[in-house]
Amino acid sequence: MSYLSKEESASRISRVREILSSLDLDLALVYYDEFNIGNGWYLTGWCPQFESGAVLVPRQGEPLILGGPESEPFAKLDSAIKSTRNFPVFMVPDEEYPNAAIIDFSILFAELGQTLGSVKRVGLVGADRMPMGCYRQIEEGFSGVELVDITSQFVSLRFIKSPWEREQIRSAFRLADFAYQAMKEAVKPGVSEIRVAAAGEYAARSRGANGFGFSAIIGSGARSNAVVPTASSKELQAGELVMIGISPKVSGYAGVVGDTLPVSGTYTASQQVCIDHLKKAFQLAKAGLVPGKTGREIDAPVRAYFEAHGFSPYLVCPFVHTIGLHEAESPFFGPHSDDVLAEGMMVCIDISFFGHPEYNGVRIETSYEIGPDGPIPLSPSMDALFTDS
Repeated sequence: MSYLSKEESASRISRVREILSSLDLDLALVYYDEFNIGNGWYLTGWCPQFESGAVLVPRQGEPLILGGPESEPFAKLDSAIKSTRNFPVFMVPDEEYPNAAIIDFSILFAELGQTLGSVKRVGLVGADRMPMGCYRQIEEGFSGVELVDITSQFVSLRFIKSPWEREQIRSAFRLADFAYQAMKEAVKPGVSEIRVAAAGEYAARSRGANGFGFSAIIGSGARSNAVVPTASSKELQAGELVMIGISPKVSGYAGVVGDTLPVSGTYTASQQVCIDHLKKAFQLAKAGLVPGKTGREIDAPVRAYFEAHGFSPYLVCPFVHTIGLHEAESPFFGPHSDDVLAEGMMVCIDISFFGHPEYNGVRIETSYEIGPDGPIPLSPSMDALFTDS
């Protein structure tokens, strides 16, 4: 079973072939591993465990998964692309697989020469993420072939979400709402951060989440300064703030929610001032989500608000990014970004600062689909919470 429908898979491969045709390339090699799954998942609806690999998309003919023997049967069951080849460079180091057919890139090159004819130009996606040994083996095995980096062209295919993608993301946000409520209810003095994370993870998994965009973020007191702290055995203390975040996935696509909650159940007067500042900054970011605006235009009013209220020294992350196969992925609409917001994008507003002498680290986050007239909440309840003055 593949999470990716046949129609989506065929459409995406067709779009990759348009890039190949426009740049006079014979094939594309799209690298992936467990930490860089997005580009591979975009074509397969699948990612292996333990091993890395690549998707080979020829200008004409059958796409292939290049991987290792442990992922091969998994791919044949769950990937939208079923044909596989095994390579040592993608395998678990030093492991032996006596019954597996294992080749190298020179053998693959010879095979491609027979099926495709002359191979002169190959587009690489994610070459900057490959281990050096992998890149060298490709380079040596494809002797005499020009290797062309097409990462930016490929990644841009993921900017505008298809109707099918948007539905997966909406479903993931419905799970994020359930997870948020479960985590909020778990927040009490004496409860460990791990228990708060478990409550959210169970709420999402038990309702169909196939994974998470990141390990649940739980940081109470000074631990919230870690920006993305994973849950620890630390117990929540009365009077503290606790920063929470969770990112359930549906069919590989992420939802997300982030908030900063009072462990005692009610914000102190000072903590409420902090939350109010986050909300006002959030509202400025939301007002900027207008199709046609650049990243720097969206970022500027929020950054000015932070500067005016003394939060700029504690700013780590920009305020707006897109969401899809990763919880945070390109384009990122930061202070130097000329990327243009467009209809069909799914966009997170993530207002945060860290290392503050009184509040430590704080965050609020939810997301929107960009419609023709502006943002459409993916979580109406979180939108209402963060935009209620």
